Amino acid sequence: MPRHDLTVSLGLVRYRVERPWGDIPPGVGVLSDVACDGKGRVYAQLRTDPAVDPVTPAVVVLEPDGRRLTAWGGEEVADGHMLSVHPDGRVFVVDRDMHEIVVFSADGRRLGGLGRRGHANEPFNAPCDVAFAADGTIYVADGYGASVVHRFSAEGTPMGRWGEPGAGPGQFSTPHGIWVLPDGRVAVADRENNRVQVFTPEGRWLADWPDHHKPMSVHGDGAGGLLVTDQVPRLTRIDGSGRLVGRCRPVLNGAHGMWRAPDGVIYLSEQNPNRLTRLVPIA
Repeated sequence: MPRHDLTVSLGLVRYRVERPWGDIPPGVGVLSDVACDGKGRVYAQLRTDPAVDPVTPAVVVLEPDGRRLTAWGGEEVADGHMLSVHPDGRVFVVDRDMHEIVVFSADGRRLGGLGRRGHANEPFNAPCDVAFAADGTIYVADGYGASVVHRFSAEGTPMGRWGEPGAGPGQFSTPHGIWVLPDGRVAVADRENNRVQVFTPEGRWLADWPDHHKPMSVHGDGAGGLLVTDQVPRLTRIDGSGRLVGRCRPVLNGAHGMWRAPDGVIYLSEQNPNRLTRLVPIA
């Protein structure tokens, strides 16, 4: 039992803080990201150093109650940084050091990939995150060795790219997280520029949403707005115009990854300490 019952608020919504959450096997990597599918199953991304660490699962799949269902991906993924679940159920894992987005079935079978594995700039250079529009269009934040957002069709056909190094509109310094809002606008966590940038689906700059200290992950809030984790550390909710709705501090040192499940539960992946935190709405 926890020593204290913790709650936080994002605007008018209160949440119960549950940590650590889920049956994550110890000693198998750092929790880098988390995602959910349409059935509420939770996919926890575990990151290892491919040069020195032993082969361990890259993805641990949990039931909505936290029980471990399965684990997979250790042989196929070298350096899992972020992952997302496509609307059609495919799981996209960003294999940062291999410059590839690896595509899996929900049960862990490799289906294909985006990018030439092990070859930088073909087209990725240590990418960060991947997100999807409602029609299946794929967006990749290519943010460590590059300062670019790539756009692909749901089948993986390249549809263009935008961005360059810098601090001006449409420029990036580590585009670390990406999300597509319900109206199709693309939100990018421009980490070292301390802002979220917003674009049309084709990449035309629309707005800067500032006041996010090294934002790490962005995700829809279920109401047309956005959730943002940063390194203050805090979790921020903003509406579809970028206006502040609420803020809280639900984790100890910052959440690297985040996902909001269909039932409104928010999952946060922490790296220090290494654990999942779950925020459960309080009626």
